[in-house]
Amino acid sequence: MLNSVVIVKDGRIVAAGRRREVQIPAGMAIVNARGQTLLPGLWEMHIHFSGVEFGPALLAAGITTARDCGGEFEFLTTERDEIEQRHGVGPRLLLAGLVDASGINGFGAVTADTPDEARTVVDKYKAAGFQQIKLYTYLKPAVIGSLSSEAHRVGMSVTGHVPNSVNTYEGVEAGMDQINHLNYVSRMMRAPGNTGAIDFNSLEVKKSIQFLLEHHTVVDPTASWGEMAGHSKDMDVTTFEPGMLKAPYTLSTKYMAMGVPATDSTRVHARNAENLLVIGALYRAGIPIVAGSDTGLVGYGLDREIELYVQAGMTPMAAIQSATIVAARAMKLDGDSGTIEAGKRADMILVNGNPVENIHDIRKVAKVVTNGWMYDSGKLWESVGFKP
Repeated sequence: MLNSVVIVKDGRIVAAGRRREVQIPAGMAIVNARGQTLLPGLWEMHIHFSGVEFGPALLAAGITTARDCGGEFEFLTTERDEIEQRHGVGPRLLLAGLVDASGINGFGAVTADTPDEARTVVDKYKAAGFQQIKLYTYLKPAVIGSLSSEAHRVGMSVTGHVPNSVNTYEGVEAGMDQINHLNYVSRMMRAPGNTGAIDFNSLEVKKSIQFLLEHHTVVDPTASWGEMAGHSKDMDVTTFEPGMLKAPYTLSTKYMAMGVPATDSTRVHARNAENLLVIGALYRAGIPIVAGSDTGLVGYGLDREIELYVQAGMTPMAAIQSATIVAARAMKLDGDSGTIEAGKRADMILVNGNPVENIHDIRKVAKVVTNGWMYDSGKLWESVGFKP
């Protein structure tokens, strides 16, 4: 709305509306946002928070809530508590506790091989304040069922990779509420034995979409990470991720070195194009899509994810909502966050430009408000070695 006012006190929004409808208390500090766009704080729904630099960098990009999808237990809980209890610089952290089978192929330090071990793992994560359980690759069916049922019993939800022991249908039926990574959905859309292109008019596509709708499954595509990790080496990374021009050299070189040989560029282009078609099909069907960048360039990876959703056919508003209210609903926090309304957390961003008209303006965050505290985006970037 033009000529609008938002009043913040003690970390909450106490009023929001037209200037003529909202009375500004005498003596209140005023931020003039003329010419800018005010949006809810962004949600990064797939991050691996792995360094103290992440907090300022995520905030600088306008991210006020971030879901970690598997990291070091003690580090994550310490960072979360520092932010929540002592005003540490960073977004609110929501935690998904990763669990895999033990053995040489298992990933991470938390494992479960029996239903009893699964229940113990869930209870440990619940006691530490985690919101979700994240399933991983080598879990067995009985353990998947136990992890899911115990998580639901104690009020947690279940996300993750679809383990190798089940297909996506079976994983969801066993209790997966959300799916990390688009490839598990793309597999559903292919006829058995089909390793080629997806036929979007096929029975398999219609069946898979209907199944996901009926089960209210939330999909976290991480398309931007697939683009980054699998781009052709003959492609200049900055053409699709201009944030690389502002990143510290030690960080940018990591991403510049990624990719596949130029000889595979045709295959990579076809895969990326198909990913956008899958996202578009899910969006048109009404399946909840939440934006996350996995291990992409911190902060900017979410911008790229949102831009790709627009390429896939979402409106700019819908793409922004995938990183605001849709994400908040997926985590059952929409009563507290995700929109700018009286009573909600004061999580907001001021953007130079209008991302609803030009989605690339989502990269132009000027100010970020998290839990009522306002920061200058440029100074946050500089604090962790990025160019403002």
